[in-house]
Amino acid sequence: MENIESYLTIAAAFFIVTVSPGPANLALATVAIHSGRRAGLFFGLGLSTGLAFWGFVAATGLGVVVLGTTVLLTLLKLCGGAYLVWLAIQSGRSAARRTEDTIVSVQMGGWFWRGLVLNLSNPKAVVAWMAALSMGLGQETDAQAVATATLICAVLGFVNYAGYALTFSLPGFMAGYRKSRRWIDGIAAGLFALAGFSLIRSALTR
Repeated sequence: MENIESYLTIAAAFFIVTVSPGPANLALATVAIHSGRRAGLFFGLGLSTGLAFWGFVAATGLGVVVLGTTVLLTLLKLCGGAYLVWLAIQSGRSAARRTEDTIVSVQMGGWFWRGLVLNLSNPKAVVAWMAALSMGLGQETDAQAVATATLICAVLGFVNYAGYALTFSLPGFMAGYRKSRRWIDGIAAGLFALAGFSLIRSALTR
């Protein structure tokens, strides 16, 4: 019973962090609303894989090493910030188009890798994992409990991303996007740029 309560605490904390609006969810919504369900699901699968990787890092104690290594953490922030700025540029270019031209064709596997890179270059994911796991697990917790908690959170991450992909690829959302494409892409560009430059600034002022 104690383990179940711990898992529920961890799951609740992680779910709140995962579903909250952020660069990953914003990017996934943008992909799904523009390129459809399959693209969104592949992008979400990439995000889930990257999230699970950071979960493994946090669960094995390597998260402390990552956060404590100045050079590695700075590099991750710079890469993550640069990627978000690139997404901002892509959204900005889409907003600047007068007509709804199709963005450069991307294979489904390409969407997976884009999602994977986005979450792998996000060092904040380690902090989120460590915070969630620490809420329900003590220092004397065995490896099986840590693995179970990590698996639960990884599944929640996948469910969240799949939910975003399925929701924003609904016909109503896609039709609304076509009507207000330039405004939506412009707002997305601003949000991506803000997140990207904030991450880069954090890296350079550390």
